[in-house]
Amino acid sequence: MLREIVSNEWYTILIVTSITLIAIVKVMHTSRFSDFLMLIGNSKYLKIHSREQKFFEIFDGVLFLNLIISTSLFLLLIIGNQSNAQNIDMMFFLKLIIGIGGAFLIKILLERLLGSLFEIDELIDSYLFQKISYRNYIGLILIPINILLIYTLSPSKTVIYIIIAILLFINLIGIITTIRNHQKLLINNLFYFILYLCALEISPYIILYKIVIK
Repeated sequence: MLREIVSNEWYTILIVTSITLIAIVKVMHTSRFSDFLMLIGNSKYLKIHSREQKFFEIFDGVLFLNLIISTSLFLLLIIGNQSNAQNIDMMFFLKLIIGIGGAFLIKILLERLLGSLFEIDELIDSYLFQKISYRNYIGLILIPINILLIYTLSPSKTVIYIIIAILLFINLIGIITTIRNHQKLLINNLFYFILYLCALEISPYIILYKIVIK
């Protein structure tokens, strides 16, 4: 039985898919997308659209699809480089997409459930909107990064560490922005918010770290 492989053609298809998703969002929500591009260093997008958020929006949904594809492709490039594998089974990539997408969705649903249990729905909804916005922004940033790693740069350890540091910095900006925008709510619900952070923000990364180490 022939083994299905991921070649540059597959990479190109995935990159084109991501760019197409971004183009769809831009055409359907031109004004909102323009605000979204200015997310870093400008709170206009968060202030305007956090009040309009719904449980599911096409804008966030399409950007979320790009996030899953771009993140999976980035991890695939890292794994392929570190294992010195020239060809990677396409089934592995599909499992990667399902795993990352499923983990993100389950985590969001659990966060909303905890928000209801602790009766801090307003705080959690706003926090989730900002966190999802910054993660979708990371998905957008990953498109040119993946293009460079595929066609120009070699994904060496130094390059990978620099990219991860940039992505973590963007995520840190999102956390700081959330804390700054919700100081009063955080103070009034500090105990529950700390429980939430320990349960769904800190512990999953500790578990993932231990799994990777083993």
